[in-house]
Amino acid sequence: MTGFDVPTRLGRIHVRDVGEGPPAILWHSMFVDSGSWDRVVPGLAARRRLFIVDAPWCGASEKSAGAANIEACADAAREIVAAIGDRCGSDVVDWVGNAWGGHVGMHLAAVEPSLINTLVAMSAPTRPIDRALRRRIKLLLPMYRVIGARGPVWSAISTTLFTDRTRSDDPEAVALLRRGLRVSGRSMIAAIRTAILNRTDLAWAGARITCPVLFVTTDDRGEWTPEEAREVADTMHDAREITIREARVIPALEQPQQTVDAVLDFWAQKAEESPLPATIADN
Repeated sequence: MTGFDVPTRLGRIHVRDVGEGPPAILWHSMFVDSGSWDRVVPGLAARRRLFIVDAPWCGASEKSAGAANIEACADAAREIVAAIGDRCGSDVVDWVGNAWGGHVGMHLAAVEPSLINTLVAMSAPTRPIDRALRRRIKLLLPMYRVIGARGPVWSAISTTLFTDRTRSDDPEAVALLRRGLRVSGRSMIAAIRTAILNRTDLAWAGARITCPVLFVTTDDRGEWTPEEAREVADTMHDAREITIREARVIPALEQPQQTVDAVLDFWAQKAEESPLPATIADN
């Protein structure tokens, strides 16, 4: 595994490079960093060359930019795709994003369809957050600024992201979350504003996306149910939904094998229907 940095409008973005095959970008969820993909990397890297992003303000990426929005993140993603093209000779990627990463992928696929071969959007509602959640987050941010991800702040984050079972029986997943929060520090506040509070309705993007899409939902996230995802998928050009069991927001952490199987099956199905061009498949 190697790492490199990409200068973007949101600062220097760190990317890890691992695996063999056509390029795929992995962009993580809120409150974590690229380490949240570690449990699925071995399975996915057998089929794709993975470019695993530390999103702005997170992990090893620069943390100086002010809060932005999903559009700005998609602009940064465009620059990352270009840098990947320089490294592996392909100007099109498969996109795998969780929540925040799913929203960025949807926006990018809608405005730059030539860049995205397939899109996997995990736990990524297409509508903005409701008023009640917005109010809770706004109340939480001043406390986060003062005490960091401890006490009631830690409790709110961990219960939002993980099922009760994960919190009690999966110390490795809990440790990965704690590490991501520690490394990102209070810079995570800008990410929260960008990816949650400034998130807008992405129905317009769903209507414009032409690449194959897989919505990965979970059975324990009330904000985005499998039924809601299927309703959205039915309105799109080529979209489907699959449900990961016993997970809440980050299935790659809570149920890595189910997640790997879902993504690999999707890639395999789409490859059978529309084989990758030789110049991409050979990379």
